[in-house]
Amino acid sequence: MTTKNFALIGAAGYIAPRHMRAIKDLGHNLAVAYDINDSVGIIDSISPQSEFFTEFERFYDYAHRLKRNPATALDYVSICTPNYLHHPHITAGLRLGCDVICEKPLVPTPELLDDLALVERETGKRVYNILQLRHHDAILALRQKVAAAPADTKFDVELTYITSRGKWYLESWKGDPRKSFGVATNIGVHFYDMLHFVFGQLQDNVVHYSGETKAAGYLEYERARVRWFLSVDAHDLPDEVKGKKTTFRSIDIGGEQLEFSEGFTELHKVSYEEILAGRGYGLEDARHCIETVNVIRTAPVVAARDGMGHPMLGRLLA
Repeated sequence: MTTKNFALIGAAGYIAPRHMRAIKDLGHNLAVAYDINDSVGIIDSISPQSEFFTEFERFYDYAHRLKRNPATALDYVSICTPNYLHHPHITAGLRLGCDVICEKPLVPTPELLDDLALVERETGKRVYNILQLRHHDAILALRQKVAAAPADTKFDVELTYITSRGKWYLESWKGDPRKSFGVATNIGVHFYDMLHFVFGQLQDNVVHYSGETKAAGYLEYERARVRWFLSVDAHDLPDEVKGKKTTFRSIDIGGEQLEFSEGFTELHKVSYEEILAGRGYGLEDARHCIETVNVIRTAPVVAARDGMGHPMLGRLLA
């Protein structure tokens, strides 16, 4: 195996350690990391030899100089920065002569996705998106079940995801829709990708509620009718969960619960394995979920027709 050299942009974020560990566990080298925040002590336990910068100009100059020696030249740039910075950081990585691995959402709009495709062609390098639910055993099993069902079967799905966040959330970039692109994009984009991956092409996309901390709507796919609700408000947690857990995740399919709460921590490693083996998910794989969240973000809020509203909707509108 040839050891690959990586750079990491956004080293102080929540998800960055999963990228660091994936790089290390697969036997590769995190050569340099960057973040405007210097709270990156986690590097000591994963990759203490890595160079680190808090100024992008110094990081970029150092990364560019590594190209002079084939032994040190970067192969990949991994990006874990706030959503609104993904596009400029991806293009910077491509122009360094590297393939890029980026967290979702890649970009907020299909137009910016097209621009990334243009920079791919200009540089001859590729962009890969972390779409880790596509590697989850329970999701893969569900996909097989749907594929094996009669072709005219449409599954009734109820998706509920509540992940409690404190008051800090709305003060951070995540609470600014100009930077996070809204709660449905920030915490929901991987679910929309999963729904497309399992149930096929999207046929209808309706928004029933949209607020700072929660959103709800209806999606119809080739093989499913989906009522969805997403929230970062702890008050939305079911009574049986309050005081015990801060997160509630439920995907009900025709009255049966899809159990996929375990196995998340290893999925970044699997994603990296697939990318390094040439089987990673690229720009066109991400297009469907980007188009979905772009519509959700810009669509008018409408009243739910009979049977199309999520059960939480009544409580929100009461």
